[in-house]
Amino acid sequence: MSEHAVSLSGVTRTFGDITAVDDLDFQVESGELFGIVGPDGAGKTTTLRMLAGVLRPSAGEIRVAGVDVGRDPEAVKHRIAYMAQRFGLYEDLTVSENLDFYADLYRVPRSERPARLERLYAFSRLAEFKDRLAGNLSGGMKQKLSLSCSLIHEPQVLLLDEPTFGVDPISRRELWLILHEMVYRGVTVVVSTAYLDEAERCDRVAMLHEGRTLALDRPPVLQASLTGSMLSLSTDRPREARDLLRGVPGIDSATLFGDAVHALLPAETGTDIVSRALADRGIELLDSSVVEPSLEDIFIHLVGAEDRVSEAVRVP
Repeated sequence: MSEHAVSLSGVTRTFGDITAVDDLDFQVESGELFGIVGPDGAGKTTTLRMLAGVLRPSAGEIRVAGVDVGRDPEAVKHRIAYMAQRFGLYEDLTVSENLDFYADLYRVPRSERPARLERLYAFSRLAEFKDRLAGNLSGGMKQKLSLSCSLIHEPQVLLLDEPTFGVDPISRRELWLILHEMVYRGVTVVVSTAYLDEAERCDRVAMLHEGRTLALDRPPVLQASLTGSMLSLSTDRPREARDLLRGVPGIDSATLFGDAVHALLPAETGTDIVSRALADRGIELLDSSVVEPSLEDIFIHLVGAEDRVSEAVRVP
């Protein structure tokens, strides 16, 4: 192993005139749960595919488990597991047959299989379904089977591309518990997600926007980086309130957060600016409280700041 389990240096990937990933630099420590977060089109899948050796970078260097992936992608295959958004389960095979197939594919010794399968069945809770066809499993159970197939050869680094996309809340929670168990066992996990509430479970996160890194740190550090006060507002017309507050001088940002509006006020701005603006428009303020910024709040603020800088650069 190299000093870092995963290392990217100046990594860029283009597709014709489109730059999907733009000059990424970050390292993942051994045994870390590292999140790559951002919306669709941020570059998450492209980054993971390069880490897995499926795509070569257009520029820069990638090292995973001590291997220069750009130069020798085949050398890393047995040290990693890569679970794409649509993992290659065979729906006409049973749960146990899928696991046996991947054990054969990764050349897991026969003598080691019983212990590994017992452990995989234990944390995935799939033992009672081992004779069921994979095509007849629920979405969450399919993801747990996919993850189990990925882990059959005990990889050093686990790469997961949005593993909880389209999965019910209970299965999402169970999948994250499995990931934390893998990290406890010493596996390095790099997971991409568009769910910023999930990203708070990671040791560190890299926030991507249009292929670039907006921020990289531990979730509590990122949440503490936002200056000012974050107000959570309950109103009778939340969308109209959000649109109104976005145009009020002295309010840095306003976004919908469920049925509430989150408004960021600079430290020197009093909260009465919000109540006055809403009252002038005839919008009833039902409740207001200061809350800790979420990672979603941080991301939206950073994107807004970057867009404002870009707009200022374009204006002659």
